[in-house]
Amino acid sequence: MVVPSHASEAVKGDDMGPEEQVRLLARRKIETVSRMWPGDFVLGADTIVYIDGVVLGKPENPEDARSMLRTIAGRTHVVYTGVALYEPGGQRVLDDFDKTEVTMSPLTQEEIDWYVGTGEPMDKAGSYALQGIGGMFVQNVNGDFSSVIGLPLPKVYRLLRLAGVKLEELLTV
Repeated sequence: MVVPSHASEAVKGDDMGPEEQVRLLARRKIETVSRMWPGDFVLGADTIVYIDGVVLGKPENPEDARSMLRTIAGRTHVVYTGVALYEPGGQRVLDDFDKTEVTMSPLTQEEIDWYVGTGEPMDKAGSYALQGIGGMFVQNVNGDFSSVIGLPLPKVYRLLRLAGVKLEELLTV
């Protein structure tokens, strides 16, 4: 079941690196949702784009999306995704992060305006969706594709294993 946490995605303080930011945001999400389901596993994740020492989260408006896309167009940036797992009963919270380099194609202003007009960039870190229309602007992914989409499956699996979940309990075929 997917439950929006409505947790704040704002992070204060310039002394926190992108790794710590995404871990904090993922933990914040599970803290909110685990109050509703304290007896269940709760998984949370959050993604940011990092370039030139600046974090690009979700755009605030279409012009912000255009600005982000101009920044990353024709360049390589790093996508950080944090993931956190709440164990039933609050015994532990496990967390981790992944980082993946993504190289975007050069984009014209016309392409940026068209893409922003689709609405897709408006709720995506860095203003693009690799798994959507924005995927056609990606030249290269160096790392975990699932991390860029927002849920690093190998990290999730590792956290579940650390929590004692057996492979046969994960999925029933």
